[in-house]
Amino acid sequence: MSSVNAERPAHLPGLSATDLLRFATAGSVDDGKSTLVGRLLYDSKSILADQLEAVERVSADRGLRAPDLALLTDGLRAEREQGITIDVAYRYFATARRRFILADTPGHVQYTRNMVTGASTADLAVVLVDARNGVVEQTRRHAAVAALLRVPHVVLAVNKMDLVAYEERVFARIAEEFTAYAASLGVPEITAVPISALTGDNVVEPSARMDWYGGPTVLEHLETVPAGRAPAGRHARFPVQYVIRPRTAEHPDYRGYAGQIAAGGFRVGEPVTVLPSGRTSKIAGIDLLGKPVEMAWAPQSVTLLLDDDIDISRGDLLVPAGDTPATSQDIEATVCHVADTPLTPGQRVLLKHTTRTVKAIVKEIPSRLTLEDLSQYPEPGRLIANDIGRVKVRTAEPLALDAYADSRRTGSFLLIDPADGTTLAAGMAGEAFAGAAGASSYSSKEYTDMSLPNPLAL
Repeated sequence: MSSVNAERPAHLPGLSATDLLRFATAGSVDDGKSTLVGRLLYDSKSILADQLEAVERVSADRGLRAPDLALLTDGLRAEREQGITIDVAYRYFATARRRFILADTPGHVQYTRNMVTGASTADLAVVLVDARNGVVEQTRRHAAVAALLRVPHVVLAVNKMDLVAYEERVFARIAEEFTAYAASLGVPEITAVPISALTGDNVVEPSARMDWYGGPTVLEHLETVPAGRAPAGRHARFPVQYVIRPRTAEHPDYRGYAGQIAAGGFRVGEPVTVLPSGRTSKIAGIDLLGKPVEMAWAPQSVTLLLDDDIDISRGDLLVPAGDTPATSQDIEATVCHVADTPLTPGQRVLLKHTTRTVKAIVKEIPSRLTLEDLSQYPEPGRLIANDIGRVKVRTAEPLALDAYADSRRTGSFLLIDPADGTTLAAGMAGEAFAGAAGASSYSSKEYTDMSLPNPLAL
């Protein structure tokens, strides 16, 4: 399915200033990720005066005539000295339409694990491409990571259009190549935008120098793209974090189960099942911020009260009685190895799933993924830092994992070194990629008639 946006969205009813979008930026070194983020903050007037003064001072010390907006996100001294991003830089800003949490991730191959960290909770990923270089190996790698993490929306920002004379054919060629690749990985929505982060073209304000483009600016798209999924459209999951028993004169028999709803919603009177025990009960009450409510949904932190006084402790999972995931001690998943020490078969680890941590052993590493061409290298023997591969793990106790494609929260887990608590790998249960064609979006004034063929439609 494809779509062509003939006009820039002027207004989207239903959006409010309280909406939150988490997004991450990615791209090769020097593609302009930090400059784009800096431009977003600067042009949307989302930076403080003292921050701007600091950037202007450092820029002047370097002999620059204009502020280097990349310095707004490259906060580490090593990043500023090298002019690159090393760690994930998080920034928070807001416009009249929406609040944002952005993660500016590194572009180097050796920092792939940092992109996994930044994009793991993102609703949208902005992948930058230098218009002079087009789609390169690292571009494909970042698209594959976004697909692996099930990021529902991907924006291709073709940057540095000012260096290719704002040529539409250059943009169209890059957009077509990237869209075909990302859609083959199962990315559900791909939107291409031609920009110049340095001059601000199509970042916050439309570009008069690219009047052939009829789509939204980067900020307009960020403000109007759907954030997350509807609560009713997801499996309801509630990991118990803490059991509350005050035993006071006012609440002598109070027994509540506190935590954050991981997905979906819960209602008073609804039958629930406690996993892994399999016992059932009904929700007698829901306390939110100290007040009773009839219904609550993700990501609210609440306390659930049940009709029956059954044995429930930290790490247990409450789910609707008719929607229970299978419990198992054998887990097959895709992991991104993030530690400097390798992961090997036979290694004893701790597995942390939501609020539950159990002992486990790595039984097998069937393959390692080559992100450049998506081939599988069989029986690699180990995974080293930044490797992505398939693993089989046996846990000491049964766990209730959803497929990562169904729930990013309850389908993910961490492998931890039991000796020192170091995180070894981040895991995603189930299949690696969706493997279905996604929907693309390319807007050009040449293709405003829906009856005309769109050369970028998939």
